[in-house]
Amino acid sequence: MLIALVIVIAAAGTAVALYMNDINSRLSAGIDSSLKDQLVTVQYDDPFYMLLLGVDEDDERDDSWGSSQANYRSDTIILARIDPKNQKITLVSIPRDTMVDMGDNGTQKINAAYSIGGASYMVQIVSQFAGVDISHYAELNFDQFTSIVDTIGGIEVTLPVAVSDMEHAGIDLPAGTQTLNGADALGLCRSRHAYDSYGGGDFYRAANQRMVIAAIVKKVLAQDPATMATTVSQLANSVSTDLSVTDILSLATQFKDLDVDNNVYSGQTPTDSQLINSIWYEVPETAAWTTMMQRVDDGETPYSDASQDFTAGVAGSIGSGSSDTDLTTLDATYSGSVLVLNGTSTSGLALTKANALNKAGFTATAGNADSKSSTTAIYYNGDSTKAAEALGVADTLGLDSSVVSKNSGTYSEKYDVVVVLGEDGAG
Repeated sequence: MLIALVIVIAAAGTAVALYMNDINSRLSAGIDSSLKDQLVTVQYDDPFYMLLLGVDEDDERDDSWGSSQANYRSDTIILARIDPKNQKITLVSIPRDTMVDMGDNGTQKINAAYSIGGASYMVQIVSQFAGVDISHYAELNFDQFTSIVDTIGGIEVTLPVAVSDMEHAGIDLPAGTQTLNGADALGLCRSRHAYDSYGGGDFYRAANQRMVIAAIVKKVLAQDPATMATTVSQLANSVSTDLSVTDILSLATQFKDLDVDNNVYSGQTPTDSQLINSIWYEVPETAAWTTMMQRVDDGETPYSDASQDFTAGVAGSIGSGSSDTDLTTLDATYSGSVLVLNGTSTSGLALTKANALNKAGFTATAGNADSKSSTTAIYYNGDSTKAAEALGVADTLGLDSSVVSKNSGTYSEKYDVVVVLGEDGAG
């Protein structure tokens, strides 16, 4: 009986190993040594960057163009910052027509890097352009995208306006919240002509693509571990990545409590459309792009102000960062870290208020706001615990709960609470 038991256990172990190896071999299809050489290893739990590519390859194009990478370009380019410790994901779209200097290959649109040198060269160029190291890579072609969404049973999205583009994308979707199957999700990610009346369609479909990714993440993370493992096995036919099935399940476990609506940030490279030598380029606004990537690297939202996202209210989005916390149900607490910013013309006011907060039990730091403010506002970062701290800050400063709201990423997220002093509270 003992011998029989050992044989059964050994056979089961072998079966599991073969199963895992099969998934890993499908996931790593197309991942070569030159790509692995471009990827930079990071410490466990540290934030890292991952390049996500959607390539304009499908069965129909394979038949007429051939399957060589040189025949295709990456229509969708998303740089993702993954922060397991702080439960945050940031998605930054880089327009496919972004003008970059590729050295010996001259000035090109950034999506040409894929056809010039494949995935490894794409990683190299994006890394140089964004000024960050890239540690992981994932690629899918459009023909396989539908299977990803259908495998997880569809995704729920909210469209601010109707999206109708039957001619180019085969979709006619109403405004509002709805569940999309794989074909409709693909059409939404492809459609740009549905937004012709609003301006450059590429920007709006890029925002929709980020929304769809967040919806997929939300749906997958809601699965139990066994179902998730099965899902990864099914998705291995649709995605090429350097991550193993063990890596993917480990990340999913770390992010099981991710608040997708508030802790998945979204943005795109600030550019200016210009016709140069009869070719349309998206020319990067260098200063704004540097500022954006600094914010992203610091774990903040890409935009310092919500008004910078001109696609908002038209294309899809990944949550507003607004609070679902009912402040009336909370009791004020008097602890936590606080940043007090002076938005008034009264010198030393932030320091005075910070000292008062320190005496009340907080750990407060004073600084200056980027611009003057007419009204005082208090923002908290995180859940109801931080909201209760914000109520304590308001009470200490003699203010009511009406000035308290959740930080949408406009101000630093390194503190529990941020106070912006306005002229109304200068006294």
